[in-house]
Amino acid sequence: MGILNVTPDSFADARPLQDPAAAVAAALAMETDGADLIDIGGESTRPGAGPISADEELSRVLPVLEALRGRLKVPVSIDTSKADVARAAISAGAGIVNDVSGLRREPVLAKVVADTGAALILMHSRGSSTSMYVEAEYGDVVGEVIDELREGLGRATGAGVSLEHVVVDPGVGFAKRPSHSYGVLARLSEFAAALDRPVLVGPSRKSFMREALGGRPAPERDWGTSAAVTAAVLAGAHIIRVHAVAEMAQVVRVAEEIRRHG
Repeated sequence: MGILNVTPDSFADARPLQDPAAAVAAALAMETDGADLIDIGGESTRPGAGPISADEELSRVLPVLEALRGRLKVPVSIDTSKADVARAAISAGAGIVNDVSGLRREPVLAKVVADTGAALILMHSRGSSTSMYVEAEYGDVVGEVIDELREGLGRATGAGVSLEHVVVDPGVGFAKRPSHSYGVLARLSEFAAALDRPVLVGPSRKSFMREALGGRPAPERDWGTSAAVTAAVLAGAHIIRVHAVAEMAQVVRVAEEIRRHG
């Protein structure tokens, strides 16, 4: 899954893709480079990011979605926690909703997914972008994240979303200190076993690896990302969400072969 941020304040992109034409070109390049899905986001979810209105978010993503319609062969997901944004994005061609709040922010989003037949990526997080680290307290991080993802699955199916349409994401870096994120990656195989759903992992360029990489800024963390991606694939991840598609596609394919021969 290639990450296409159309925000002015992405934590990981050296050059923001606010211009629709540049974003469209980037999406098409990701497909050429090996992306099987493109995830478009118009609101930053980095730690400390402030909220924006649905109208502002739509003004960023709709021109890109509309320009890509009929040009991409791979599915498109909309990275949003807002029901109104999801509904409009699906009408503009998105087939997947990627909700970092796990249906906590706007539970009615589940009804939009159910009514449209879209797929849903249900991510684990706690709090908001400004408060997530305050809530990063765990006894057993994997057990608690599984329990909270199970609650999210209940919110989804309770609104009529088919369980077969849902992918879970343990939320590496969200409401988790570095030790928690490493713990999730080390025990990733437990998530699919416990929840019986495909697992998406998004470690790309995140701050949990900053200390291990000697304080490198986000755009310089692709080597570290490749290690996390390899670990995730070997542990059974089904979807890997990344910024550097061409490079990580190679990492994923080789890790898949290692897993296949194991």
